[in-house]
Amino acid sequence: MSKEYIASGFVYGKLWGGDFGAYQSKELRAKTVKELLSQAVKELKNGGLDSGMGFEFLKGARVDIKEIETITVKGKEYQRAEYTIEFIGNLTEQEQDFLYGLQ
Repeated sequence: MSKEYIASGFVYGKLWGGDFGAYQSKELRAKTVKELLSQAVKELKNGGLDSGMGFEFLKGARVDIKEIETITVKGKEYQRAEYTIEFIGNLTEQEQDFLYGLQ
């Protein structure tokens, strides 16, 4: 059995025009949730989580985590997935609600 964690989601920050907005985050992969969230926080702080959009600064992010568990039975691989959502950064409840509603 093996597990892999994949994160996607949305970043929230100040746009160069002065307003605040959101954009899809880049995808991250890790072997543990802790490692995945650590990567996401690091990328948020250095401005790299925004997938190249180019915000003046990032305030936070919604991190959609997909946990993939793979097992092998008689030479065949089977996978199942579970999903969770985490928020990182310094977001208000209203900003979290805004990000939560994005598709």
